[in-house]
Amino acid sequence: MTDQKPDGLKALRDQLDEVDARLVELAARRQQLVSEIGRFKQGRGQQLRDFRREREVLELVRARAESVDLDPSLAETLFRRLIDASLTRQEQERARLSGRGTGHSALIIGGAGRMGAWLAGFLDNQGFDVLLADPLLEDDEKQFSDWRTALLDVSLIVVAAPLKQTASIIDELAERRVSSLVVEIGSIKTPLIDSLHAAAAAGLRICSLHPMFGPDTRLLSGRHVLVMDAGCPQAAAEATELFTDTMAELVSIPLAEHDRLISLVLGLSHALNIAFFTALVRSGVSAEQLSGISSTTFDRQLAIARDVAGENPALYHEIQHLNEHGHIARDALQQAIESLRRAADDPDDEAMRRLMEEGRAYLESLAR
Repeated sequence: MTDQKPDGLKALRDQLDEVDARLVELAARRQQLVSEIGRFKQGRGQQLRDFRREREVLELVRARAESVDLDPSLAETLFRRLIDASLTRQEQERARLSGRGTGHSALIIGGAGRMGAWLAGFLDNQGFDVLLADPLLEDDEKQFSDWRTALLDVSLIVVAAPLKQTASIIDELAERRVSSLVVEIGSIKTPLIDSLHAAAAAGLRICSLHPMFGPDTRLLSGRHVLVMDAGCPQAAAEATELFTDTMAELVSIPLAEHDRLISLVLGLSHALNIAFFTALVRSGVSAEQLSGISSTTFDRQLAIARDVAGENPALYHEIQHLNEHGHIARDALQQAIESLRRAADDPDDEAMRRLMEEGRAYLESLAR
């Protein structure tokens, strides 16, 4: 039996295919214009992102959508995705056209890791000749299973190794008195502080960074990169320049303050999501049954928890275990759960109201 469709339906689908093809062509043309605008801005030293222009575009899109009986929210969602893609393209092209790494080489120790791979792409886009060192790699002219066998006469060395190995790598780089700019990107700094200070005192151009985003990140607009002076201000300034042609927000903080702040920014958020999916696992109710009746809030939390559950357990253990301030977040979380339990068990809603009003006031301060 042949699967034939009515001529009328086929004609409509053919028209739909034509519209889809035209949409793709128009999106490609939009990206071409975006590239031209990016080069125009770069030639005049202008910032890539113009929030006022973005608001104008979205307001115009919503108005046009209403005029043709299209859901304005759908139109805005589509164009926000296009704007993000445009910004990503402009950011990457600006970094590539700057040629900041042209004529320079970089060695990434821990280059087979996910952030190591992200950094390899990031530096390669700037023109660096990128070398990778990692026990998981096979030796060739650009890859080394042991970083000690790699060419150390490079402009930049990035240490993206597991935290438990990073301190000894820094110590050995200091002993070898490498002339490179050395940057480490560990998520926790307390175990590294002594080695960082000793290396800087020995004359190493070294500093500490913490990219506050994951390896799947493409657009750096709105993303934070923490910069910490380890005793060599010149190194911190040079490391900052690596992000000059991006839209990342670089934030300078004292090295000694990093872990206390990160205990809440990373430690608490990780702990909360681990507790969330652990509670689900131990509830005895299947994930399939819950997803079949899910709510908007549950779906949002589930999406974040799914991402956390897919991360590297060793890294997440390091962030919890090696941070000497980690108890701050876990104690706060435990106390918050007890406060919630008491508020929920109280027949009067006053305690719950107070918790939510306190939270609302705290969170609303972010929008000021």
